Amino acid sequence: MGTDCIKPFIENSKKYNKGIFVLVKTSNPSSGELQDLKLENGKEVYIQVAELVEKWGEELIGKYGYSSIAAVVGATYPEQLKQIRKVAPHTYFLIPGYGAQGGKAKDIAQGFDEKGLGGIVNASRTLMCAYKSDMWKDKFQEEQFAESTRQEAIRMRDEINMCIKMQEEK
Repeated sequence: MGTDCIKPFIENSKKYNKGIFVLVKTSNPSSGELQDLKLENGKEVYIQVAELVEKWGEELIGKYGYSSIAAVVGATYPEQLKQIRKVAPHTYFLIPGYGAQGGKAKDIAQGFDEKGLGGIVNASRTLMCAYKSDMWKDKFQEEQFAESTRQEAIRMRDEINMCIKMQEEK
């Protein structure tokens, strides 16, 4: 849509101290039909959009070095996630696709900075259906939905943190 369409949302982010998420590289399988197209300048659409998001957020960088103009960047495309982090170092990422959609913790780790900051991981189905998973099905019944979800969230957190730490050590 471009800057003129996003500008009112950016202005409201400033005015109300809120944030927005812009789709950059989504986790769905057909995202490449549009997001991976090459532009005349040789860049893929997702890189161009990531650069715009980084630029749009320049005036909204908070105390941890991230803007309130954030990007949706899927875990199912780890190479693109890594590229986008390089061109958008001050952009917070919402990272869908971890777990049920196939994104792995080692893939997600590339979306975070050396301090383990810069992203929010979304794993809805994996958490909602934790009690059905091979890992938890013998430990929790359906009625224990909340506890299985909690245990899976803790497991996921620990796995992602371990991968972030391993990435830092490289």
